[in-house]
Amino acid sequence: MNDSYESNAKLFKILSDHNRLKIIDMLSCGEKCACDILEDFKFTQPTLSHHMKVLMDSGLVKCRKDGLWSYYSLDNTNANKLVLCLMNLVTDTEDCICKDKEKEKCENK
Repeated sequence: MNDSYESNAKLFKILSDHNRLKIIDMLSCGEKCACDILEDFKFTQPTLSHHMKVLMDSGLVKCRKDGLWSYYSLDNTNANKLVLCLMNLVTDTEDCICKDKEKEKCENK
């Protein structure tokens, strides 16, 4: 489980950048060309490329090349895993870490 915490913490750190959050929000509406994404920001194309590389390396975004153009979209499988992780963190579930601690206390008495 600790590996899960570590890998998800890395994803949350990646998403802690407001520009990357905005990019994810834009891609939630469907595939976008890099030039269309860039129109909504006040930074250069190399900066966009850096953000997109970070998002692609994290597995949250996919890229499709068509000639000279790059088209980006969400990797819904990985995005949904992250959402599920967050939901499990804030919801009392059967495999919640607090249940393990309660069970351990009962067994040690």
